[in-house]
Amino acid sequence: MFERPKAGQKAVLVHLEFPGTDFESDRQEFVELARSAGADVLAVVGGSRRQPDPGLFVGSGKADEIAAAVHEHEAELVIFNHELSPSQERNLEKLVQARVLDRSGLILDIFATRARSHEGKLQVELAQLQYISTRLVRGWTHLERQRGGIGLRGPGETQLETDRRLLRDRIASLKRQLEAVRGRRARSRAAREKHEVPAVSLVGYTNAGKSTLFNALTGNETFASSKLFATLDTTVRKLELDHGEPIVIADTVGFIRDLPHDLIAAFRATLEEARDARLLLHVVDSADPERMARIAQVEMVLDEIGAEDVPVLQVFNKIDLREGEAPRIERDENGVARRVFVSARSGAGLDELRTAIGERVRGEPAPYELVLPPSAARLRAQLFERRAVLEEHLDDAGNFHLSVGMPMAQLRRLCLEAGIEIPDAEHVIEEWECSP
Repeated sequence: MFERPKAGQKAVLVHLEFPGTDFESDRQEFVELARSAGADVLAVVGGSRRQPDPGLFVGSGKADEIAAAVHEHEAELVIFNHELSPSQERNLEKLVQARVLDRSGLILDIFATRARSHEGKLQVELAQLQYISTRLVRGWTHLERQRGGIGLRGPGETQLETDRRLLRDRIASLKRQLEAVRGRRARSRAAREKHEVPAVSLVGYTNAGKSTLFNALTGNETFASSKLFATLDTTVRKLELDHGEPIVIADTVGFIRDLPHDLIAAFRATLEEARDARLLLHVVDSADPERMARIAQVEMVLDEIGAEDVPVLQVFNKIDLREGEAPRIERDENGVARRVFVSARSGAGLDELRTAIGERVRGEPAPYELVLPPSAARLRAQLFERRAVLEEHLDDAGNFHLSVGMPMAQLRRLCLEAGIEIPDAEHVIEEWECSP
């Protein structure tokens, strides 16, 4: 009976081509994923199949080839870039005499090393326990069945049943704790909505530069690296746009092809920051030749978490890696900003991005007609500083008649700060007179 080694980083990778897949692109991402987990990649075994084999996932000949590579390189681990069933993992381990890990297990391992916050650790642990719950028998091969002979009759399935019960109890406890986290996040979002502070979330394929862009916009020092899934924990910061209106911006976990469903479920509280945002900044690596496929994969995950209807502004990052690419805003036929081209590393295009965010967050509010007395000159100056005044004229009494294009919440706040009496906030009033 094969006993699984407890550790080991020397790995043989296995990546097969199936109909409709991009073999070379997926292979390169897989190698980077394994290296991000700390694996010492000794060999990559490739091949193609129309469909997986029920018993080994690969054919018997390919399984022998993998076993030979393990023996030749003295590997301790075989990692598949595919989803394996528990029985397939068990059969492969017996044949190749090394630990076998599938794509989901690899991603979970990376997440486990990257999580820093209490919430992130809870989420990753839940996903890991749900993943291994069907594979528990493989960790107890010495107790897998009753053995004959005096002194050799082990506890059989009793130990397995005990561990499964402990797993169920721990999973239930983690779900309760994460539900409490979800409640706290919901209350925070409700408080922001009450004060009419828009929320913007960064989403995108892993390694597109979300954390670098987040740091550049907010002046934060969130850890950023070229490794896949360098950061997991959602960070929320306040940001003031050009007109002075505040928003909150959240940096979320990166997406990837075939993200494990258990992981998506475990990170539900975090991903709800994207689902409930006023605007999503979909960060794209503009230097990635597979960027259009990556965009489609992110959109699939957004659909899965229920964020498909949230407005999206695409941010094409890393233009410094593309010759001749300049920072700019691309608009549709209605003049709405749809794409912004930036370099988070150099700072090029960040002003354009702030402008586009402001436009999309504010929408197209109907202008409000204000009548300000001469004593409200300071408020008038603030409105001009924020470039919110569309038109202005004076009447015979010296009052300022302003046409102002900005959200009512921001206008109301400025008037309050200036000590100006304003109309009832419960009513939408398009023309009103301010008086000290």
